[in-house]
Amino acid sequence: MNFSLTPSLEQFVRERAASGDYNNASEVVREALRLLKRVEEQRQLKMERLRAAVRQGDDAVARGDFTDLDADPDLDAFFAGL
Repeated sequence: MNFSLTPSLEQFVRERAASGDYNNASEVVREALRLLKRVEEQRQLKMERLRAAVRQGDDAVARGDFTDLDADPDLDAFFAGL
């Protein structure tokens, strides 16, 4: 597999490899891809949790299990009671 990097990314990879933290540029790129994969997995998990929370909220509204707050004083009182 071949890919191109911008000059600044190429310089970054070279610097990280030269730092001694990695043996070569390939290790730097592999680590970057592992981190990207982890970030994407965490983003997906957050989205799944958000969708589940939205479904729970929708279900609560459908059951009539909600509090209707029409004005700022109502909102302030609600949060003061939490």
